[in-house]
Amino acid sequence: MTRIPSKQEILDWISAHPTQSSKRDIAKAFGIKGSDRIDLKRVLKELEGEGHLEKRKRTYRDPDRLPPVTVLQVKAPNQDGDLFARPLEWHGEGVEPIVLVIPRASDPALGEGDRILAKLTAVHEEDHNYEARLIRRIGSNPRRILGIFRQGAEGGRIVPIDKSGSSEWLVPEDARHGAKEGELVEAEQSGPKSRIGLPRARITDRLGDPTAPKAVSLIAIHQHGIPDAFPDAVIEEADRCKPVGLSAREDLRDLPLVTIDPSDARDHDDACFAQADDDPKNPGGHVIWVAIADVAAYVRPGSALDREAWKRGNSSYFPDRVVPMLPDRLSGDLCSLHEGVPRACLVARMQIDAKGHKIGHRFLRGLMRSVASLNYAEVQEAIDGTPNDRTGPLLDDVLKPLFAAYHALKQARELRQPLDLDLPERRIILGDDGKVQSVAFRDRLDAHRLIEEFMILANVAAAETLTEKRSPLLFRVHEEPDPKKLEALRETAQSAGFNLAKGQVLQTRHLNALLNQAAGTDEAELINISTLRSMAQAYYSPENFGHFGLALAKYAHFTSPIRRYADLIVHRALIAAHHWGNDGLTADEIERLEKTAEHISETERRSMMAERDTTDRYLAAYLSERVGNEFAGRISGIARFGAFVKLEETGADGLIPVRTLGREFFHFDAEAGTLMGSDSGLTIALGQEVTVRLTEATAVTGGLQFELLSLGDKPLPRGPAPSRRGAPKRKMVKSKRKDDKLKRKLRRR
Repeated sequence: MTRIPSKQEILDWISAHPTQSSKRDIAKAFGIKGSDRIDLKRVLKELEGEGHLEKRKRTYRDPDRLPPVTVLQVKAPNQDGDLFARPLEWHGEGVEPIVLVIPRASDPALGEGDRILAKLTAVHEEDHNYEARLIRRIGSNPRRILGIFRQGAEGGRIVPIDKSGSSEWLVPEDARHGAKEGELVEAEQSGPKSRIGLPRARITDRLGDPTAPKAVSLIAIHQHGIPDAFPDAVIEEADRCKPVGLSAREDLRDLPLVTIDPSDARDHDDACFAQADDDPKNPGGHVIWVAIADVAAYVRPGSALDREAWKRGNSSYFPDRVVPMLPDRLSGDLCSLHEGVPRACLVARMQIDAKGHKIGHRFLRGLMRSVASLNYAEVQEAIDGTPNDRTGPLLDDVLKPLFAAYHALKQARELRQPLDLDLPERRIILGDDGKVQSVAFRDRLDAHRLIEEFMILANVAAAETLTEKRSPLLFRVHEEPDPKKLEALRETAQSAGFNLAKGQVLQTRHLNALLNQAAGTDEAELINISTLRSMAQAYYSPENFGHFGLALAKYAHFTSPIRRYADLIVHRALIAAHHWGNDGLTADEIERLEKTAEHISETERRSMMAERDTTDRYLAAYLSERVGNEFAGRISGIARFGAFVKLEETGADGLIPVRTLGREFFHFDAEAGTLMGSDSGLTIALGQEVTVRLTEATAVTGGLQFELLSLGDKPLPRGPAPSRRGAPKRKMVKSKRKDDKLKRKLRRR
């Protein structure tokens, strides 16, 4: 009788030979033949029952090890361009292993969400446990779905929350993962989309009650793929950080710097101080100090904190929560310039003359201590003559010199003429229960403008310093408007009776002249919105193309490294350029600056979309109790399928579907931006005052629908039922459009 190997011997063999783990392979390895295989089978069954082995088809393997060939799902590339993947068939009790994909030159490009069949090799590296070689790609990126689960007889369906109106998704019973009726779920497409029947999906995450107030921002976070949980390694690294001491820094703890933020600010990353310049060569001038939290001292290039900050790109702000770029140990503590606490900082010391022109600046790396954490409202009240217990002692020595320097900067701003749009910002006020209490427009105080001007000045100084020192950096770029968009703005202005200069190099002062013409008229909001829409989108770039909107030749973000990765790059560049330490910009970072610029420009757009969607959902929830009420508003957009309205009371946007505009045909004129009725001649155009009735408010999607009641003070006429006789009238509409176009051209000439 052949000796049957011990359980440990069998486990050692499988561990050393993962590709030869079938019962036949094991029997051959230990020379087991004939009826002795029955005893071997019994031992394998015992190992399986004890949890040491897992049977997969005809092979056995250690459940805490991945098989040599398995299916992986590719994650997003990290900042070094490395691709990691997660195993889709991990059954071990320990931490899920990390797999690094090693691509060959002949391999196809892989993206986030790709499923691949790969051959694995176990390794013992610091940041991964396995290395994978591609065998073949399985399908493509699975589509992600966020929606409401509706239970059925054999599984259920997902109703997407997206306003795009995409179809429902079928969820088989074995893919629902315990989801319950009415739950908010996240899912992904499973299998190719068929032409017949509903597409199939499998649920990957259950997010709870979609009607709960806290779900509003959560929906946007998941829908836009914003990372909202820090990996353990990042938290551990942040928790190990200690406050930075004076060391080689300049001691600025006696300088009376103050922070001025919103009353609900969650962090304080900038402080300022101003004083009259005692240089006799600068009569009436000022010295402005802007101190910014020294995040670079804690977030070192290549660290876990740095990789996660790069991945997020920026913080995302919602009415009920913040998804920060950095863990709270940094953003809310060590890098927050709290009152009375020593904090590491980078400081811009700037000299301006009596007319607000910057005549000199230099940067310092120091240690500061804020004398007060103030909010905008109390600072404004103090300057207006009603100081409180906090601002009173600071009024003469701190606050008045700040405003004296600001008034000088205002003169320079008026001469520079940056774009001056008047677009009020909405503020959603939540109650303790998370529900919307009210919607108001944020006040624009001189205290706000003071901080804005100081920050702009510091950002300019940072860009100029790094340019002079020939240091790589990321610029904030805002290019000139596209000529086609500019022509559309000119058409809109002329149709409203205003003029936008033509035939010269466009400058912001020309746009400001147009905005001033419209100021105080019924068309003011239309012109402001149209001007905003004509603007290019700002972005980050290692090359400088100027900032059109601010009318500045060089501009870089320096003032918010807690919440923007671009500012952290600028801080590191300043540290390296001044030789302040070994935590400056590295050669690797410089090499991938272009990639970083593209990435953080995209994460910024992602956050803006998520924040906008959240605001829309909160407004829809707030208005859902007022369905049937009438509201005043203005036409803010025209499309083939209807007109968009912005309500005056809340600033909420909604749609008037074209199908609700009576029984006549409406012709869409994209060039003129109008909808024109074929029978009544009714013309709906941008900027028109309207009265609407709210007919639908869907909180989950943020969608609002209205019924048009009147244009201006004229009630909406109703056209007759469609008939064949309508065709000639449609031709009349087209003829009228041509006449109107000709009149516009003649008016321009």
